[in-house]
Amino acid sequence: MAEHMAIDNAPPAANPGPHYDFQDAQAGDLGALAAIADAMKSDNLTDRLESLKRLGVLALAMGEERTRDELIPFLDESIDDEDELLLALAELLGDFVQYVGGPKYAFVLLRPLENLATAEETVVRDKAVESINKLVEVMDQLHVEEYLIPCIARLSSGEWFTSRSSAAGLYAAAYGKVTDAIQSKLRAGYDALCKDDTPMIRRAAASNL
Repeated sequence: MAEHMAIDNAPPAANPGPHYDFQDAQAGDLGALAAIADAMKSDNLTDRLESLKRLGVLALAMGEERTRDELIPFLDESIDDEDELLLALAELLGDFVQYVGGPKYAFVLLRPLENLATAEETVVRDKAVESINKLVEVMDQLHVEEYLIPCIARLSSGEWFTSRSSAAGLYAAAYGKVTDAIQSKLRAGYDALCKDDTPMIRRAAASNL
């Protein structure tokens, strides 16, 4: 495997983990909110898909801070194995900025999307990359350098081809929002993808040139 980006790709520091107590949300109908939360854990795929469509309602009821601190980590830790649901979640998260507090908090959506960008199904990975690039449009330089660049580095150095192929789709959006020094590292990282031992990675790099 080719050498990859020589920048810090360490994951965020571990924390004790959030406490999910959706029924504490401030809203007129706690029963409806509890039903959404229960549906998200259902064995029935249709129920889980319907719950995703109502996540905006739940987020509004919980408020921006609790959405960031509880709902988004819950979604990240509850990544499903059904491609249809993963695709829906990847698309939804790209449009979730308003629920987490606006552009200055867009970075909190990167972690679940990064996980989705490693999915086995191509359409899920592509949608996750598309959503991450939508986030980049509203992120400032500081957050791009602090959160997105390590994300790209982790994906670029992933053991499985799925993560490296997704990484190829993120370089261009990041490139125009970082310093010259980081741009140099991005060029080196992309060059490594172009020389990857796996043909699928080289094809992904070529298609994103």
